[in-house]
Amino acid sequence: MKRWLLYVLLLTGLTGCFGDEHSDLKEWMVEQSKGLRGKIEPLPEAKVYIAFPYEAFEIADPFRTSKMELAKKTNGSGLAPNMNRVKEVLENYDLEKLRMVGTLQQGAAVQALIRAPDGNLYRVKQGSYMGQNFGMVAKVSETEITLKEIVEDSGGDWVERTTVLGLDDAEQKK
Repeated sequence: MKRWLLYVLLLTGLTGCFGDEHSDLKEWMVEQSKGLRGKIEPLPEAKVYIAFPYEAFEIADPFRTSKMELAKKTNGSGLAPNMNRVKEVLENYDLEKLRMVGTLQQGAAVQALIRAPDGNLYRVKQGSYMGQNFGMVAKVSETEITLKEIVEDSGGDWVERTTVLGLDDAEQKK
């Protein structure tokens, strides 16, 4: 008996699915799909690859160091740093990390006191070298040091530039 009851309930539930309650929707779908046909656009035509011949073998390669090495050996202006001299201690530091903290004077000779990043004080005078750009001290005054640096430009030529290292602000207030 339980089986019959289960069959009756199942058939009653299925009869609700076969009704014509959505017949208007089904008719509309049929009307709308009458003229439709799928269309696939053709693939675009592939462009033919044209090889570009590289003909710049005669032009100087900007990534080769041979031009800079040649410029170091034979500079047209004759300006080049002395690579054979013994480097001084202050040439191991960037000029921005060196601080002028005072001066000493003996007669007419003025020497500047430089504090290096290692915390030590060094004396420099006219003719001393400091900084990593072959900077030679050209003049020492009570408030600044004037340096002549020799730097390499983008073309591999050595050029001279003047740099000034001033007395540290904290030391000037003392």
